[in-house]
Amino acid sequence: MLLSKEIECERKSIYSDVKTLKEYGMDILSVRQPKTGYCVCSRDFELPELRLLIDAVQAANFITPKKTKELIKKIGTLCSVSQAKMLEKQVYIEKRHKCSNEEIYYNIDIINRAIQSGKRISFIYQKRQLDTAENKVVTEEKEFSVSPYAMIWSNDHYYLIANNQKYNNLMHTRIDRMKKVEILEERARKFSEVSPYKSYFDSADYSGKIFNMFSGDTQTLEMLCDNSMLEEIVDRFGNNALIRTGDDETRFLVDTKCVVSEGLVSWIMQFGGRIEVLEPASLREQVKMRAEEIARMYK
Repeated sequence: MLLSKEIECERKSIYSDVKTLKEYGMDILSVRQPKTGYCVCSRDFELPELRLLIDAVQAANFITPKKTKELIKKIGTLCSVSQAKMLEKQVYIEKRHKCSNEEIYYNIDIINRAIQSGKRISFIYQKRQLDTAENKVVTEEKEFSVSPYAMIWSNDHYYLIANNQKYNNLMHTRIDRMKKVEILEERARKFSEVSPYKSYFDSADYSGKIFNMFSGDTQTLEMLCDNSMLEEIVDRFGNNALIRTGDDETRFLVDTKCVVSEGLVSWIMQFGGRIEVLEPASLREQVKMRAEEIARMYK
């Protein structure tokens, strides 16, 4: 192995090198079965941990096929050669839906530097539209200048949370649809002016309150849920949601704070009659109107 890398060695030097590595702190064990030699007993990452990292890279739609293969190969260097081969045998990329925008990696770096330095950024945003005249899907481009605050991975996409200077709210843009991202000289607008966060932008709290990346106002939500929804409710809202017994033994009440939006309406609708919105009244009316719209469509 060493000779293949043009490194000359002899038995005494190997003993000396192994001793040095042990003194450095590496967990190296001398073995005689199945062959005499040395093995590294522990590494920074265990095999199941590397499996999780590879699965995350494979599942991420915003990572291109080329970059997916590169990242998986790099992850494989964190384990032994035989373990890396075993992990690679379980990798399937070709049939997965992946983005083709190779700029995304440079965009992430630029956006991160802009957030750290408190600067605004400009970019061109691509959005698909249906050209009814040509009867085909086309891509339209629009230029934006925003104040960036955070990047969030949600629903298999990577989003930028920012503020458009024209409005006093937050906007979400998919990073894989952004091109020609540049850092501007202008200072970014303070997030405390357009969000409830004062000392720092709490991206974990924010992502837990939004649905399908639709923006809106944060309100108190009260719902009456079928008991079969308990796991789903706790998984979505966490242990901070107030859960108590409902009007009978088959249902329970839940109170929590979240962003009321079209995304929340769609999330509620997927559970049919197992969730009833009690408050706010405006959301209850939205769900009712959506249900009536669907019913009319299927008559």
